Amino acid sequence: MTRAPATPALRPVVARVAGLNLGFFGIEIAVALAIGSVALIADSLDFLEDAAINLLIFAGIGWSVRNRARLGMVLAGILVVPGLATAYAAYEKFSDLTPPAPLPLTLTGLGALAVNLTCAAMLARHRDGSGSLTRAAYLSARNDAYANLAIIAAGLVTAMTLSPWPDLVAAAGIAILNADSAGDILKAARAEWRAAKAAA
Repeated sequence: MTRAPATPALRPVVARVAGLNLGFFGIEIAVALAIGSVALIADSLDFLEDAAINLLIFAGIGWSVRNRARLGMVLAGILVVPGLATAYAAYEKFSDLTPPAPLPLTLTGLGALAVNLTCAAMLARHRDGSGSLTRAAYLSARNDAYANLAIIAAGLVTAMTLSPWPDLVAAAGIAILNADSAGDILKAARAEWRAAKAAA
C-alpha cells in the first residue's frame, strides 16, 4: 500500500493549533453562555471542532493515502456538527429574543480572530500537503477567521440597534461556512480515495 510522504514538520504545528483552539473554546463558550450569544456558541463549537480535527490530523500523519481519505470523510462529518448545534441554539433563542451584550461580543470576536489568524498562518505552508487532512485544518482556521469578522460586525451593529438579529444572522453565516468547508473536504477525500484505488 502506498504511504504518504513523511511530514514531520506538520506534527508539532497541528499539536500547537489544537492547543490554541481548545484553550479559546473554554473562553468563548463561557462568554457565550454568560451573554446569550448564538454566534459565540457557534464559534466556540468551531474551536472545539478545530481542536478535534487537528488532533485527528496529528494521529493520521504518515498513514496511507486510502486511510487518509477515510479520515478526511470523517473530518467532513465533524464539520457538520457545529452547524447542527448552532441551528438548535438559534431555535432556543427564539423563545427569548434578548440581544447579547455588544461589548463582550465584539471583544470576544476580536480575540477569536487573533487566534484563528495565528492558526491559519501556521497551517498555510502545509495546506497542500497530506491531502484532505491538512486542507481540513487550513479551511477550518480560514473560515473561522471570516466568522470572527461577522461576529465583530454583529457586536457593533447590536451596540447601535440593541437588536438580537445581528447575532442570529452571524450564527447562520457560520453554519453555512461550515457546510461549505465540509463539502470541500469531502471532495478532497474522494479524490484521494480514487487515487488510492488507481494506484492499487
